[in-house]
Formats: sequence, structure tokens, C-alpha cells
Amino acid sequence: MSGRRFALAPRWAARMAVTAGTGAIVVLLLFGGLDSLLLVLVGAAGLAVTAAGVWWALVHTGPVRVLAALLAMAAPAVVVVLYVVAGLLWVVLVSLALWVLAVFCGRVALAGAEAGPAEPRERPAVPPRRPYLIMNPRSGGGKVGRFRLREKAEALGAEVLVLDVTHQQDVAALARRAADAGADLLGVAGGDGTQALVAAVAAERDLPFMVISAGTRNHFALDLGLDRDDPSTCLDALTDGVELRIDLGFINDRVFVNNASFGAYAAVVQSPAYRDDKVHTTLQMLPDLLTHQYGPRLVVRAGPGATVEQPQAVLVSNNPYRTDDPAGLGRRDRLNSGHLGVLGVKVDSAAQAAGMLRGHRAPGLAQFTAQEVVVDADEDAIPVGVDGEALTLSTPVRCRIQPRALRVRVPRERPGVRPGRPPMDWRRVRRLALTTFRRAAGHGGDQRPRSPGTRPTGT
Repeated sequence: MSGRRFALAPRWAARMAVTAGTGAIVVLLLFGGLDSLLLVLVGAAGLAVTAAGVWWALVHTGPVRVLAALLAMAAPAVVVVLYVVAGLLWVVLVSLALWVLAVFCGRVALAGAEAGPAEPRERPAVPPRRPYLIMNPRSGGGKVGRFRLREKAEALGAEVLVLDVTHQQDVAALARRAADAGADLLGVAGGDGTQALVAAVAAERDLPFMVISAGTRNHFALDLGLDRDDPSTCLDALTDGVELRIDLGFINDRVFVNNASFGAYAAVVQSPAYRDDKVHTTLQMLPDLLTHQYGPRLVVRAGPGATVEQPQAVLVSNNPYRTDDPAGLGRRDRLNSGHLGVLGVKVDSAAQAAGMLRGHRAPGLAQFTAQEVVVDADEDAIPVGVDGEALTLSTPVRCRIQPRALRVRVPRERPGVRPGRPPMDWRRVRRLALTTFRRAAGHGGDQRPRSPGTRPTGT
């Protein structure tokens, strides 16, 4: 019975999506009347003006920037005031809430309808005999000391090296030395950049790699389903772990576990002043970078039909990030798809900035997947951000993916990654909802004629 209820859940979600979406339109028409169209137009215009104001604020300095920022803040306020004066603010809020509910239920319905037997992603792992862990005591504001990671790891039989932060150390060389000495697992408690350096050695030696979420943002740990609030739980992989096979990204010969960024952001973080004053440095450099008066002019090529000319920003990721679901931004559904994700942004005017409100359908947004990407420029070397590390690389820069290159050891019990949801498709949602009603009408019971006095079987 429970299996049948689960099978019906997507159809009920589709019904709710169609009902809520219809309700959003009915509320506008019923209580807004002919003014409902005006309400939608005013809201859309307010969003467009806000986006244009943000663009002008980014590409100008001085009084123009101040005026543009004021415009970006005033536009939504004016829209709200107009709704209040018309006495229709509650109508807009109720309609918007219903629409959000409709989209949420629609995504749940589509995800449930596509649900099937999950492909095995993990396999049991024998506890390591000689695990070797490298820990950065400064990562995450001192998580190594705060969670007593060294003491807990050593109690589980691991050899731990705490980095000496007073001078530069070659983390990759330390990992290779440990592998040469017989380590059968390499792990890192640190940021994503340090994780990538040791992961490269683990992949090279075909050793299991363990992630301890002791960094500041821990994007890699997030997509592995690890607990970012308590990094000590990652140590459970030493005693009760499972193994995953995931992809690795390469930029030239360097490994990256998350992404490589090119363009405006990479140029900003290269500035010596960025560490001392991030906001001021960014605002000072963006006008010239976004208008192509400063910085390299990039060209991104990933095969026929996948070329982006002069984007202001490019992100090449180890497996694609979600961009169609605001709740999933910055997350990757998979780490073993065998493809790089490529995201290029090209905005040259306020009108194009307003067009970015169309999301992944925006003309200034290029999004695709590839197994190899070449980033070229009109300069001999360009700034690149690789897993948060600022580098300068000679052009052309080549990015590629190596499928299932890394063995990752993770705890059997972990928070997990929220399953990805397919893009919203109202036609499919409506078809799923109507199929329920049609089946109910056609198979609502045994419709065969019975002889007088007979009773249904099973009673």
C-alpha cells in the first residue's frame, strides 16, 4: 500500500501545481479585473528598471553610480506604493504565493514521475590501515582546533600532519611523500584549493581520498553530501565509510574539484588591494572590466556551435551547476556525469542586463556542457581563479574532464545531497495531472454488468 501511495504522489503534486497556477491567475482576474494586466506590466517594468539601474551602477563611477543605485532601490519601492494606492497589494502577494506554490509542486511532480531505480553510486569500503591526513589550522577560522580534529583523527589510527602556517609548504609533495611511505588513504582538512592539490596526488596513485569539511565555504564537501557544520563527522569515513567514483577537472595540468573562473571576477581577485578592501576594489575595477576597457578579451570554444565571444565572465566547472532552480544555485546534482559545465555571461547594455531576468533563456547567458573547453584571449597570459586560488596562466588555457578519476571515501551516514529536480515544464505537469483524471474515469472500478443479486468478489 505504501508503494502505491508513493506512486500516486507525483500525480497529486501535479494536481496541486495546476490548481495553484490556475488560482494565481483567477485571483488576479477576479480581484484585479482589467487592472490585473496593468499589475503584471508594472511589476515587470519595475524589475527591468531595477536591473538596468544595477548595470549602470556597476559600469559607472561617481555621481552617475550613486544615481543609478538610487534608481535600482527606488524602482521596486515605487511598484509597491502603486500597488498599495490601488488597494491591490494583497492581490499581488496572494497571486505570487500561489504561483510559487505551483512551481514548487510542479517540480516535485516531475521529479517524482522521473524517479526510478537509482544507479549505485557507492560501494562498501574496507577501513584504511595507514590513513594520512593533512590539516590546515587556519581553515574556516580555526575549525581544526575548535573541533579537535587532530586528536579525534589520531584516536582513530590516522597519521596527521598539521601545516606550519608560518611558512609556505608544498602540500602535494607532502602527500606524495606519505604515499611513498605506504599511506593507503590521503585526506585533507582545509579549503577547496588544498583539497584539489591532494586529490590530484590521490588520483595519480589510485588511492582513496577523504574530504574533511574544515574550510570556509566547503563547496566540494557540500556536493559530496558531507556535514559542513560539524567537520568531525567526516572522520567516520575512517571506520564506517563507503567509496564513490567521481570526475576531476583539469585546467592545463592542474586539477580542480569545483571550478575555474575567467574574466571580471578572476581579474578582481588578482588585485593586491583585494584582500584588504574587497568591496571598494571590486567597485573600482568593475567599470573598466565590464566595458572591456581593461582586461583581456576572451573567446571560449567548446566545439562547433559552442563559441562565446568576449564574455565578461566565464565559469568552467567540474560537472554542471544548477541554474534553473533558485533553491539549487551553487549546487551540482552529480559529480560523475563526465562533462564540464560552462557558463558565460555577456552583458553590454542596460537592456541586456534587464534581459538577464529571463534566467537561463537570457540572450546574454551561454550555458552548455563539454568534455573539453579552450579559453583564449588577446593577451599572452590571463588571470584565472581555480578553486578559489588566484593564478595567472598562459593562453590558450585548456580545460578538460577526466571521468571517474578520483576515489572518494565518505561516511556511510551523511546529510546527503538534495536530489536535483528537472526543469519546469508546464505541458508535462498538465499532462501528468490530466492522466490521473482520465485513468480515474476509465478505470474507476469494475464496470462490467453483473447479474441481479450478484456481489463483487472479495467482499
